Amino acid sequence: MSAGYDSSEILTDRRLTAITAQKMPRITVAPNGARRQKADHPAIPLTISEITKTARACQIAGAGALHLHVRDAANQHTLDAGLYRETIAEIESHAPGMAIQTTTEAGGIFDVPAQLTCLLDLRPTAASVSVREIMRSPDLAPHFYATAADIGTEVQHILYDTDDLNTLCHLIDTGTIPQDMRDVLLVLGRYIPPRPARASELAPFVAALKGEFPNWTVCAFGANEHAVMLQAAKMGGDLRIGFENNICRPDGTPAADNAENIARIATALREPSRKEPTP
Repeated sequence: MSAGYDSSEILTDRRLTAITAQKMPRITVAPNGARRQKADHPAIPLTISEITKTARACQIAGAGALHLHVRDAANQHTLDAGLYRETIAEIESHAPGMAIQTTTEAGGIFDVPAQLTCLLDLRPTAASVSVREIMRSPDLAPHFYATAADIGTEVQHILYDTDDLNTLCHLIDTGTIPQDMRDVLLVLGRYIPPRPARASELAPFVAALKGEFPNWTVCAFGANEHAVMLQAAKMGGDLRIGFENNICRPDGTPAADNAENIARIATALREPSRKEPTP
């Protein structure tokens, strides 16, 4: 962790005040994602041990949840239920109380049947699901979402744009997705091709929700992540922060690790009057 961020103070300070009247935003760390490797940043956690240590450090820094990707022996993205179980057990042991959300991301590797198999084998408490990916096999979509509902998985729908939102609304209206399955992640910017997020993109995306999706979280690609997160917090959203989307500080230099960026946001939320950049 870089100088200036005392993680133990962030964990124990009970004077946190809500940046909005509604709630204090939930901070989820997304520490690695499906694609980045050590060549991108040496602190990208890939092994079970590295992910576990990162989970604990980020919990201390202020994250209450972890968005989990696991890697195989070649450090490639995998949906292996056994690796998921082993990693989850380690996180629960070393970062007790931290909520864990698994991913069903295809990562350019897995088809919808493989995503469904992962869901059935793992039966996770929570999972992120890309509407765009599941609709590659529209005939399987009803079974996929019904399975998630039956096993009690809390689904967070990944939305890359308002077209994805319109698809989600249609699936809810037609009964393919249960009416109460309305937790969404709004993705700003892109990994491929690279496009950094901008805080100005957030308000139109949130407005498109029309108040019908009260539980919304934001993640942002690139060094503008910090400014986007503060804007999301002001608007009443939850925050997903981490090296999956951004490996930099607000000035564009590499962050030391995931915990540094978590701590920076947690500190800013403790000091809501502090002036922040708004790119």
